[in-house]
Amino acid sequence: MNGRQGQSSNSFGNPYELTEDTPVYVISVAAQLSGLHPQTLRQYDRLGLVSPDRTAGRGRRYSARDIQLLREVQRLSQDEGINLAGIKQIIALQTQVAALQAQVAELQAAVEGAAVAMRQREAQVHASYRRDLVPYQDVRQSSAIVVWRPDRGR
Repeated sequence: MNGRQGQSSNSFGNPYELTEDTPVYVISVAAQLSGLHPQTLRQYDRLGLVSPDRTAGRGRRYSARDIQLLREVQRLSQDEGINLAGIKQIIALQTQVAALQAQVAELQAAVEGAAVAMRQREAQVHASYRRDLVPYQDVRQSSAIVVWRPDRGR
């Protein structure tokens, strides 16, 4: 549970492009950037609060997003007085909210696309109407009264 929503992949772009999800910082640098002790980072990793990527040799590599999350964990703990179990729950809920927001955006785009397709199909149907036909109007709905008298031998 490391809070990596929508983790970007460099498989389609430049493989050397760095994003906020690119794991580049060793634990000592991550500790300095976050203002925490390396042992604290290890504890957060064990608890599942901030789980950095691992190298082939099992070394931890932190991304800029991980550093930001470490700072947020520290802020919640120190400034807000929330215990680590509570922080873990907050991170899980934030991750879930972000995933749901992404899903809502995706569904909104699908609905908008379907609405456009429906309007296009409706326009095609209207364009296919025969122009020599006259729309039928139900005379029973008319309030006009017509009296017909046959012409008898005039």
